[in-house]
Amino acid sequence: MTENCTLDPEREALLASLRKGRAALGLALAGVDDHLAAQKPPSGGWSILECVEHVVQTERYLLTRLHAAVLAPEPFEKSRRAAKIAALAVDRTRRIEAPPKAHPHGVYRNVSEALAAFDTAHAEVERYVEETAGDLNCWITDHPLISGPVTCRETLIMIAAHPARHAEQIWEVRKVLETTDSADGRAD
Repeated sequence: MTENCTLDPEREALLASLRKGRAALGLALAGVDDHLAAQKPPSGGWSILECVEHVVQTERYLLTRLHAAVLAPEPFEKSRRAAKIAALAVDRTRRIEAPPKAHPHGVYRNVSEALAAFDTAHAEVERYVEETAGDLNCWITDHPLISGPVTCRETLIMIAAHPARHAEQIWEVRKVLETTDSADGRAD
Protein backbone atom coordinates (compact mmCIF):
# COMPACT_ATOMS: atom_id res chain seq x y z
CA MET A 1 0.00 0.00 0.00
CA THR A 2 1.29 3.48 -0.69
CA GLU A 3 2.27 5.33 2.47
CA ASN A 4 0.41 8.58 1.87
CA CYS A 5 -2.57 9.93 -0.02
CA THR A 6 -0.60 11.51 -2.84
CA LEU A 7 0.87 9.46 -5.64
CA ASP A 8 4.18 10.11 -7.31
CA PRO A 9 4.12 11.72 -10.78
CA GLU A 10 4.88 8.40 -12.52
CA ARG A 11 1.84 6.73 -10.97
CA GLU A 12 -0.33 9.78 -11.66
CA ALA A 13 0.78 9.59 -15.32
CA LEU A 14 -0.04 5.86 -15.45
CA LEU A 15 -3.49 6.48 -13.98
CA ALA A 16 -4.09 9.29 -16.49
CA SER A 17 -3.06 6.96 -19.33
CA LEU A 18 -5.34 4.21 -18.04
CA ARG A 19 -8.25 6.66 -17.91
CA LYS A 20 -7.43 7.97 -21.38
CA GLY A 21 -7.54 4.41 -22.75
CA ARG A 22 -10.93 3.82 -21.09
CA ALA A 23 -12.25 7.09 -22.50
CA ALA A 24 -11.10 6.14 -26.02
CA LEU A 25 -12.85 2.78 -25.74
CA GLY A 26 -16.04 4.40 -24.42
CA LEU A 27 -16.05 6.96 -27.22
CA ALA A 28 -15.58 4.25 -29.87
CA LEU A 29 -18.49 2.29 -28.40
CA ALA A 30 -20.85 5.25 -28.05
CA GLY A 31 -23.91 4.71 -30.21
CA VAL A 32 -23.02 1.12 -31.09
CA ASP A 33 -26.09 -1.05 -30.76
CA ASP A 34 -25.90 -4.77 -30.03
CA HIS A 35 -26.74 -5.70 -33.63
CA LEU A 36 -23.84 -3.67 -35.01
CA ALA A 37 -21.54 -4.87 -32.22
CA ALA A 38 -22.13 -8.52 -33.12
CA GLN A 39 -21.44 -8.16 -36.86
CA LYS A 40 -18.09 -9.19 -38.27
CA PRO A 41 -16.55 -7.10 -41.03
CA PRO A 42 -17.15 -8.59 -44.51
CA SER A 43 -13.39 -9.01 -45.01
CA GLY A 44 -13.10 -10.99 -41.76
CA GLY A 45 -11.69 -10.15 -38.38
CA TRP A 46 -13.29 -9.57 -35.03
CA SER A 47 -16.64 -7.98 -34.41
CA ILE A 48 -16.83 -4.93 -32.14
CA LEU A 49 -18.08 -7.12 -29.30
CA GLU A 50 -15.18 -9.54 -29.86
CA CYS A 51 -12.72 -6.61 -29.74
CA VAL A 52 -14.08 -5.58 -26.35
CA GLU A 53 -13.98 -9.17 -25.09
CA HIS A 54 -10.33 -9.41 -26.16
CA VAL A 55 -9.50 -6.19 -24.29
CA VAL A 56 -11.21 -7.56 -21.15
CA GLN A 57 -9.38 -10.90 -21.38
CA THR A 58 -6.06 -9.19 -21.92
CA GLU A 59 -6.57 -6.76 -19.06
CA ARG A 60 -7.48 -9.60 -16.69
CA TYR A 61 -4.54 -11.72 -17.80
CA LEU A 62 -2.00 -8.91 -17.49
CA LEU A 63 -3.39 -8.12 -14.04
CA THR A 64 -2.46 -11.70 -13.04
CA ARG A 65 1.06 -11.03 -14.33
CA LEU A 66 1.22 -7.87 -12.20
CA HIS A 67 0.16 -9.82 -9.11
CA ALA A 68 2.73 -12.54 -9.90
CA ALA A 69 5.59 -10.01 -10.09
CA VAL A 70 8.65 -10.41 -7.91
CA LEU A 71 10.54 -7.57 -6.30
CA ALA A 72 14.08 -7.08 -7.60
CA PRO A 73 16.71 -5.33 -5.48
CA GLU A 74 17.41 -2.80 -8.26
CA PRO A 75 15.24 -1.29 -10.99
CA PHE A 76 15.23 -3.24 -14.23
CA GLU A 77 15.30 -0.86 -17.13
CA LYS A 78 16.19 -1.29 -20.74
CA SER A 79 17.06 2.02 -22.28
CA ARG A 80 14.04 3.66 -23.90
CA ARG A 81 12.01 0.41 -23.94
CA ALA A 82 9.06 1.90 -22.03
CA ALA A 83 8.70 4.74 -24.57
CA LYS A 84 8.96 2.26 -27.43
CA ILE A 85 6.29 0.05 -25.85
CA ALA A 86 3.96 3.04 -25.47
CA ALA A 87 4.42 4.06 -29.11
CA LEU A 88 4.10 0.58 -30.61
CA ALA A 89 1.12 -0.44 -28.46
CA VAL A 90 -1.19 2.11 -30.10
CA ASP A 91 0.22 1.88 -33.63
CA ARG A 92 -2.49 0.14 -35.71
CA THR A 93 -0.24 0.15 -38.78
CA ARG A 94 1.79 -2.56 -37.05
CA ARG A 95 -0.18 -5.76 -36.69
CA ILE A 96 0.22 -7.63 -33.41
CA GLU A 97 -1.17 -11.15 -33.34
CA ALA A 98 -2.90 -11.84 -30.04
CA PRO A 99 -1.95 -15.07 -28.29
CA PRO A 100 -4.69 -17.72 -28.72
CA LYS A 101 -5.72 -17.48 -25.06
CA ALA A 102 -6.57 -13.81 -25.66
CA HIS A 103 -8.84 -14.56 -28.63
CA PRO A 104 -12.54 -13.89 -28.02
CA HIS A 105 -14.95 -16.79 -27.46
CA GLY A 106 -18.33 -15.06 -27.37
CA VAL A 107 -18.49 -14.66 -23.60
CA TYR A 108 -20.57 -11.46 -23.59
CA ARG A 109 -24.11 -11.10 -24.91
CA ASN A 110 -23.96 -7.36 -25.50
CA VAL A 111 -21.80 -4.25 -25.36
CA SER A 112 -22.99 -3.08 -21.94
CA GLU A 113 -22.11 -6.45 -20.38
CA ALA A 114 -18.67 -6.46 -22.00
CA LEU A 115 -17.99 -2.86 -21.03
CA ALA A 116 -19.06 -3.54 -17.44
CA ALA A 117 -16.57 -6.45 -17.32
CA PHE A 118 -13.89 -4.16 -18.72
CA ASP A 119 -14.65 -1.48 -16.14
CA THR A 120 -14.37 -4.04 -13.32
CA ALA A 121 -10.98 -5.27 -14.54
CA HIS A 122 -9.81 -1.72 -15.24
CA ALA A 123 -10.72 -0.61 -11.71
CA GLU A 124 -8.57 -3.45 -10.35
CA VAL A 125 -5.64 -2.27 -12.46
CA GLU A 126 -6.08 1.29 -11.17
CA ARG A 127 -6.13 -0.06 -7.61
CA TYR A 128 -2.90 -1.92 -8.33
CA VAL A 129 -1.25 1.34 -9.44
CA GLU A 130 -2.51 3.16 -6.35
CA GLU A 131 -1.71 0.45 -3.79
CA THR A 132 1.45 -1.34 -4.89
CA ALA A 133 4.41 -0.18 -2.85
CA GLY A 134 7.80 0.59 -4.27
CA ASP A 135 9.31 1.42 -7.61
CA LEU A 136 7.29 -0.21 -10.41
CA ASN A 137 10.57 -0.69 -12.30
CA CYS A 138 11.71 -3.01 -9.47
CA TRP A 139 8.66 -5.26 -9.80
CA ILE A 140 9.47 -7.85 -12.47
CA THR A 141 7.04 -10.08 -14.34
CA ASP A 142 6.63 -11.59 -17.79
CA HIS A 143 4.56 -10.95 -20.90
CA PRO A 144 3.56 -13.50 -23.55
CA LEU A 145 4.78 -11.31 -26.43
CA ILE A 146 8.07 -10.10 -24.91
CA SER A 147 10.98 -12.39 -24.22
CA GLY A 148 12.76 -11.84 -20.95
CA PRO A 149 11.73 -9.87 -17.90
CA VAL A 150 9.24 -7.01 -18.09
CA THR A 151 8.72 -4.41 -15.40
CA CYS A 152 5.32 -3.77 -13.93
CA ARG A 153 5.64 -0.19 -15.18
CA GLU A 154 6.07 -1.48 -18.74
CA THR A 155 3.13 -3.85 -18.27
CA LEU A 156 0.98 -0.98 -17.05
CA ILE A 157 1.99 1.10 -20.07
CA MET A 158 0.79 -1.76 -22.30
CA ILE A 159 -2.44 -2.12 -20.35
CA ALA A 160 -3.10 1.62 -20.63
CA ALA A 161 -2.48 1.70 -24.39
CA HIS A 162 -4.37 -1.49 -25.25
CA PRO A 163 -7.95 -0.13 -25.05
CA ALA A 164 -7.01 2.85 -27.24
CA ARG A 165 -5.48 0.49 -29.81
CA HIS A 166 -8.68 -1.49 -30.00
CA ALA A 167 -10.81 1.65 -29.93
CA GLU A 168 -9.14 2.46 -33.24
CA GLN A 169 -9.97 -1.03 -34.48
CA ILE A 170 -13.59 -0.52 -33.40
CA TRP A 171 -13.75 2.75 -35.36
CA GLU A 172 -12.36 0.88 -38.40
CA VAL A 173 -14.95 -1.89 -38.05
CA ARG A 174 -17.76 0.64 -37.50
CA LYS A 175 -16.80 2.52 -40.66
CA VAL A 176 -16.84 -0.66 -42.74
CA LEU A 177 -20.09 -1.97 -41.25
CA GLU A 178 -21.89 1.36 -41.39
CA THR A 179 -20.79 1.81 -45.02
CA THR A 180 -21.94 -1.73 -45.84
CA ASP A 181 -25.31 -1.13 -44.12
CA SER A 182 -25.75 2.14 -46.06
CA ALA A 183 -24.88 0.44 -49.35
CA ASP A 184 -27.42 -2.30 -48.58
CA GLY A 185 -30.09 0.34 -48.04
CA ARG A 186 -30.37 -0.21 -44.29
CA ALA A 187 -30.80 2.84 -42.15
CA ASP A 188 -29.54 3.01 -38.59
